Amino acid sequence: MESLSVHGVTVPLAPEEVSPVIWQALTSGAYEAKEARSIQRAIKPGDRVLELGSGIGIITSLIAKIPNVTVWAFEANPATVLLARRVIAANNLENVTLSEGILSVGTPQTFTFYVRRDLWMSSTDRDQGPYEAEIALTSMDIDTVVKQNGINVLVMDIEGAERDLLRRARLDGVERIFLELHDHLYGLLGVREITEALSAKGFAYDPRGSQGPCVLFSRDDGAREYDPEVFAPT
Repeated sequence: MESLSVHGVTVPLAPEEVSPVIWQALTSGAYEAKEARSIQRAIKPGDRVLELGSGIGIITSLIAKIPNVTVWAFEANPATVLLARRVIAANNLENVTLSEGILSVGTPQTFTFYVRRDLWMSSTDRDQGPYEAEIALTSMDIDTVVKQNGINVLVMDIEGAERDLLRRARLDGVERIFLELHDHLYGLLGVREITEALSAKGFAYDPRGSQGPCVLFSRDDGAREYDPEVFAPT
């Protein structure tokens, strides 16, 4: 087993535990690089964060390193959960509650989850590509989890399932939503549906924490002070 440093997070992992594609992304620093660059603008000290699709726990760890933040994270793939728990432990993060499972809207439902070799491709979408195994998962209601834990920030990377979830969930009390859009799965129509649904809930696209498909939606909190890093020429 090697101990990698990925975006400042200690990742104890053996090459055979992930696919060659994932290993190359980890060792080159490309793994979740856009998310890592943007997450600091989405999360504030003291936030109570719900993360859906924690993967191997790198973004989870970056969030948890922000002062006084508490994280409730969910990952559907049981093998990936084990790796994420190892990463969280290696970074001595005691402010993370990581659960194996999936969230939906309303009464519990049974979903088929398709496990793929490249773990970031695992999803509830059978047509997304060849898969190695399928598992049945019973969901929990996202709005119940949000209310019970006083969540004010939602972070999600759930391979297309965000389209339905964000359209149907109430998300009462949530101030900011940071997610990766998957337009290759639902097209610009899906992006528009997500944007319109969040707008109806009082959220706006927030360029201060967005980069490409990794976007931040915020409830209007008024103008912020000028940030030279945001407006610096590229």
